[in-house]
Amino acid sequence: MADSIAIQLGQLSEHLAQASPQHAAQILGQVLDFDHGILGRITGLMSTGSQFAKTHSERGILPPEVWLAVGRAANELDTVGRDLDEHAGTLRALAEVPGSARSASPAPVASALVVRRRR
Repeated sequence: MADSIAIQLGQLSEHLAQASPQHAAQILGQVLDFDHGILGRITGLMSTGSQFAKTHSERGILPPEVWLAVGRAANELDTVGRDLDEHAGTLRALAEVPGSARSASPAPVASALVVRRRR
């Protein structure tokens, strides 16, 4: 099942690369939806994997470093997913703008990209 999902994610990535801006925004909005999207589901999968690794680390089957690494990955995905979730609505809104409304509105203006990280 994991191989099949990985293949489908690759296909989705190729589709995203060739999609119109509106369709790409729709795809990203769905992917970033933390409750029902791909990123949230992968985060849940890693959280489950962390529980598996913890149980097997406590039994001496896996080294504790495996549990720590998987748990750290789950925590990082959770943080990133929650940060991105606040932007999923913006992407979904862009996806819902009909083509005629976009052409009637003023042309978008490029802006300098300034990265601000908050922690």
